Amino acid sequence: MNNILSFDDISDLNVSLPGILTCQAGCVLENLSLYLADRDYIMPLDLGAKGSCQIGGNVATNAGGLRLLRYGSLHGTVLGLEVVLADGRVLDCLATLRKDNTGYDLKQLFIGSEGTLGVITAVSVLCPRKPRSVNVVFLGCETFEQLLKTFQLCRGMLGEILSAFEFLDSECMRLLNTHLKLPNPISDCPFYIVIETSGSDPDHDAQKLHNFLEEAMTSLLVTDGTVATEDAKIKALWSMRERVTEALTHDGFTYKYDISLPVERIYQLVTDMRQHLGNRAKSVVGYGHVGDGNLHLNITTPAKDPAVLAAIEPFVFEWTANFQGSISAEHGLGLKKRNYIYYSKPSQAVALMGNIKAMLDPKGILNPYKTLPDNL
Repeated sequence: MNNILSFDDISDLNVSLPGILTCQAGCVLENLSLYLADRDYIMPLDLGAKGSCQIGGNVATNAGGLRLLRYGSLHGTVLGLEVVLADGRVLDCLATLRKDNTGYDLKQLFIGSEGTLGVITAVSVLCPRKPRSVNVVFLGCETFEQLLKTFQLCRGMLGEILSAFEFLDSECMRLLNTHLKLPNPISDCPFYIVIETSGSDPDHDAQKLHNFLEEAMTSLLVTDGTVATEDAKIKALWSMRERVTEALTHDGFTYKYDISLPVERIYQLVTDMRQHLGNRAKSVVGYGHVGDGNLHLNITTPAKDPAVLAAIEPFVFEWTANFQGSISAEHGLGLKKRNYIYYSKPSQAVALMGNIKAMLDPKGILNPYKTLPDNL
């Protein structure tokens, strides 16, 4: 189940149009990226776990990742799916058309359904052309308010070449330094930003980036920074964001939360959680996708502690619901969060999900992977 079935690049037309990759669900994301790189294309999805995650699982969980700001979610880039239903029927919606308004768009039911409605076996996905110019900037800010103002400035001045805007806090940096021995590429700051630009004209992109950095520095929004244009340095700067999860595994037992919030509220949850837990937690860190309003809140203790978990949940879900957020921005509900869905979805919506589940899987064959609440 790990074969690439076809790739339509229409490169003979000499235009910068996306290509269309069709592959089986077991293909590892990084392998797909390497295959496309040889053909001057990229996957619209990029994750820190790209070396092990599979495209079928990515689609089943509607994984977001580092490029969502630029290329959107899999709901937009997936063109077609092949799915095996609970009764064994094969649903062939493996289309490669970008426009098709004939009836319901059934593939959307399975994107993000976490295997509850069927098992994805093949995918066709829209793949952008590989950028000719890539720059990565690592910046430091004194406050989260300055970080948000930097994001606003970045959106306005970099516009169409902005492909990623990520952040991590000083606690993340401490863990990277301590556990992975990764040196801070700039001076110590409370907050750090990773910005990536992707374009087709190196001179044009460099000028836009220079103008943005000059404005950000003279406006005192950022205190320090460094720019990478070579592959090795780009990879080194990205590792400061992508390896935070790895660093956390060395800090103790980790409680992981994937929250979507209004952008101005993102870091307030981290601050409130630190105050709420006090010295019961070893580390409380925040990092994630500012451009998507997506916070990864991670908490560590020396060992798994039911008392700490009881202090975290449902506090974190109640806090999120109070600000009209989502308790799962991109990781899905899984088995652990299924009974908390009501913090993000009204009961009528959850009931309708149960009806769809009952229609497609009336015998509960896929129930071992059930992510809907116990009462459905």
